[in-house]
Amino acid sequence: MPDGHTPPRGEHVPPPPWPHPACLDDAVLLKQCSVTRGRSGGPGGQNRNKVETLIELTHVPTGLAAHAGERRSQAENRGVAVRRLRLVLAVQFRAGVQSGEVGSALWRSRRRAAPTGRDPRAGSPAHSKWDAGGLGTLTINPDHSDYPSLLAEALDVIAACDWDHKKASLRLECSPSQLVKLLRHHPPAMLMFNARREQAGLSSVK
Repeated sequence: MPDGHTPPRGEHVPPPPWPHPACLDDAVLLKQCSVTRGRSGGPGGQNRNKVETLIELTHVPTGLAAHAGERRSQAENRGVAVRRLRLVLAVQFRAGVQSGEVGSALWRSRRRAAPTGRDPRAGSPAHSKWDAGGLGTLTINPDHSDYPSLLAEALDVIAACDWDHKKASLRLECSPSQLVKLLRHHPPAMLMFNARREQAGLSSVK
């Protein structure tokens, strides 16, 4: 007999969260981190140096770290450090990618729906709506809290495609140009991407 967790036949099962530490909830990610506090320099007067407002987070499983000390409180600096850690993890740590269909619920929510229903993997003409920015358009704000998660997911799939972003774009169902645009929002990601392409014998992407 099927258990209570087995969906009825034909029912759509939403994709699970992307299995990358940059995609974890704040509370879960912080549980995986050691926290170091220190005194910060910079603006704020003499009182600034009398309290420990600098926060450094080290993600214990990977050894990757980030810090923040420019804000006036530990709470504010913790929030900044968490985002910076997510970006460091997104660029420097790679998670495995399953074979077949990919794309988390978050990724799918940022991908514009196909206006014509045409599948670009089925040999669309060069000037189809896919290439013109319809099906392949991503709606991503680099300042949004979700950006590091989306960056991590994109880089994982690109790495799984041996750093060929055109192959990765087919798996992620977005145009190659939109995928590169996502990386350009964070220069360290673009630098790492081109370094890996060079190691793979591929030309750099401008």
